Amino acid sequence: MPSVLVPLAQGCEELEAITVIDLLRRADIDVVTAGLDDQPVKASRGVTLVPDTTLDAALQQSFDMVVLPGGLPGADYLNDDPRIHQLLKDMAGQDKYTAAICAAPKVLGDAGLLDDKKATHYPGALDATKLASTQFLLEQPVVCDGKVVTSRGPGTAMDFALELIGLLTDKATRDQVEQGLVRT
Repeated sequence: MPSVLVPLAQGCEELEAITVIDLLRRADIDVVTAGLDDQPVKASRGVTLVPDTTLDAALQQSFDMVVLPGGLPGADYLNDDPRIHQLLKDMAGQDKYTAAICAAPKVLGDAGLLDDKKATHYPGALDATKLASTQFLLEQPVVCDGKVVTSRGPGTAMDFALELIGLLTDKATRDQVEQGLVRT
């Protein structure tokens, strides 16, 4: 069974976090949520999230993918945490997936994971002049370039989660989860 770590920072975008967690679990993917500390997480719209564990404890495990929810100031807290940057670099070094949505692709960028990649993000969240080798496809809801996956924001969270399911499992599982959502 694939395993995914979703770090939760104070001020994260709850719709993005919960959509990813929920849909991946519907696909029988082992999802571990980890707070940057041992406190409940108050998300950007005031919803309180209780992580499964702390980031320090989660870092003792191995994961197939790490997914960073966006939102502000959550993405800034992720970006300011050296453990997150080290985790992202370690994942990339092991040829494992890193994924980020909304404002969180800036964490991937600051960790050097968007160099020479295609990506998308929430409008205005990244400074393209600081990432000159990155090709931004801002009209795309989800962009997958190798083992790096980015998405635009809350409105693309389902597409993002379904893409992650397809990458970690197979098309049949992805389609089964989408069918259960009754999106069409």
